[in-house]
Amino acid sequence: MPNNSSKAGKSTKRKLRPLQSQARPGVQNKMDPQPVTISPGYRGSGKLEGRVALITGGDSGIGRSIAVHFAAEGADVAISYYSEEQDARQTAEMVRGYNRRCELIVGDLATKKNCVRVVDQTVKKFGKIDILVNNAATQYPKKSIADITEKDLDRTFKVNILSMFFLTASALPHLRKQSGSTIINTTSVTAYRGSPHLLDYSSTKGAIVSFTRSLSASLAKENIRVNGVAPGPIWTPLIPSTFEPSKVSEFGSDVPMGRAGQPWECATCFVFLASSDSSYMTGQILHPNGGEIVNG
Repeated sequence: MPNNSSKAGKSTKRKLRPLQSQARPGVQNKMDPQPVTISPGYRGSGKLEGRVALITGGDSGIGRSIAVHFAAEGADVAISYYSEEQDARQTAEMVRGYNRRCELIVGDLATKKNCVRVVDQTVKKFGKIDILVNNAATQYPKKSIADITEKDLDRTFKVNILSMFFLTASALPHLRKQSGSTIINTTSVTAYRGSPHLLDYSSTKGAIVSFTRSLSASLAKENIRVNGVAPGPIWTPLIPSTFEPSKVSEFGSDVPMGRAGQPWECATCFVFLASSDSSYMTGQILHPNGGEIVNG
């Protein structure tokens, strides 16, 4: 997730990677360097054996990494994606490399109809849903609130937060049928400290934090846990496809750890929250953000 803030005092930003840009929504195999989806030494231990996960925005970046880690832990995976066919197929190959099933579902989550269809297709393929990961998001960086168009504002809210309402409402009857079901929402560090150039995006991410906390309270008595992850600067296709090349080059250099995170460094948070390891946690947010203190 974006981390584009200025720190007090002298800037610590520096060039970390080549100048680059892509057309929206971005393709992972064109990125330089390539994001690391899963740590080479990662070994699954059956934490999610026999479970079925639906992951939105699962074709690349953090979503791909979640899908691959879930597969390594024994889960079958349904991946919802917008249009990035090549990325989606590569992710499916990685999931199947762990001898797990993968269903690819293309569609624009800006509409309720597509959100419902994604859930229905997952259940049709696998017969159930144990884990819902609301991860899909978009952003349109602007220098001023006056530059945000009504079209971009509408789409940002529809994709980033309204889709979570529709997906969750549609998936809930199926989650209720399973023992230990979980919902995990991707928010962002920008929900906690804002972002002057991502005003609408950070607003949706703040809404996701409140959505997560409120939904967790609503479902706690049903033993359906709801948590979230608030990534800092993670190297994903969203970055070169939405930021100017100079910002892409420096992306992540201004956090305490001095670098952008890799997708796998977020995905392990999702594994934890999806598994019984976090059985006494609901309404909580994890913060893989390179050391930025947010008190959230």
